[in-house]
Amino acid sequence: MSLPLAFIEGIGGPELMMIMFVVLLLFGADKLPELARGMGKTMREVKKATSGVEQEIKKAMEEEPAKKTLPKPPATVAQQPPTPTPLPDKFPPYPPTME
Repeated sequence: MSLPLAFIEGIGGPELMMIMFVVLLLFGADKLPELARGMGKTMREVKKATSGVEQEIKKAMEEEPAKKTLPKPPATVAQQPPTPTPLPDKFPPYPPTME
């Protein structure tokens, strides 16, 4: 089964002839070539856009693991947390309050 034609699996010969007849009545014989060219250009643009999106997704998937595997730099003395200073045994008295 071909993937692009998967959506017309249930359409047989009589149904397809009826669709072609309705299109011929709606657009006329003069406009059918223009309509087919326009549909072809549209499908070409859609294929270009989808291939561009696929390439961007693949590129992003290839770049992401490379970012995760970078090693962390070693810690330096400046990056280590400071050691706490001990508190004095006696605190100086509070300054007198002004009331």
